[in-house]
Amino acid sequence: MTIRVLLADDQALVRSSFRMILQSEPDLEVVGEASTGGEAVALARRTRADVVLMDIRMPDMDGLAATRAITGGDNLVGVKVLILSTFEADEHVFQALRAGASGFLGKGVEPADLLDAIRLIARGEALLSPGATKSLIARYLAVPDPVRAQARELDSLTDRESQVLGLVAVGLSNEAIGQWLHVSPWTAKTHVNRIMTKLGARDRAQLVVIAYQSGFVGPSTRGDI
Repeated sequence: MTIRVLLADDQALVRSSFRMILQSEPDLEVVGEASTGGEAVALARRTRADVVLMDIRMPDMDGLAATRAITGGDNLVGVKVLILSTFEADEHVFQALRAGASGFLGKGVEPADLLDAIRLIARGEALLSPGATKSLIARYLAVPDPVRAQARELDSLTDRESQVLGLVAVGLSNEAIGQWLHVSPWTAKTHVNRIMTKLGARDRAQLVVIAYQSGFVGPSTRGDI
């Protein structure tokens, strides 16, 4: 299956570099380029890209606002956003996840890691660079948001699903969850999909946000894994 990618960055040289990297891969196709956030939203609607590589700092509409418009659009369901930024500051990671991004990477990422990230995001996984660690997410999202927390059906989760949610929240992949619970990666993925359905989550990144924001897990949880 070919993964359709949209490039959104105000620097033509950066877009050109990313295009060259992506075009060398048979399973990736660049379907458009945007130099502003507004263009990114319009092209996402027009091209139905699978993944949008989004810069944060852009004119007209910044990458975070564009991400909110894309992930919140009823006609853009399934479009994933991978934030690529020069700045891996805590606040940027926090804002990107709140905006609905499925991943966050620094622009200094190695080409191979960028390609892996795009494929991972397209599969519905969540991804953060080493600089954007789960501890940073915990620092900002551990304070419960009563409105979001009340809207989530956390009580509807089975004991096993609650356990899986906790493992997703600290960054474990399906394979790692399977090893932890002594089940197959496929079984782990099935649990994750059911949890996303019950909680109305778009992807694994949103599950992480829900888990921390609701107080389901906290900053100290990672040390227990």
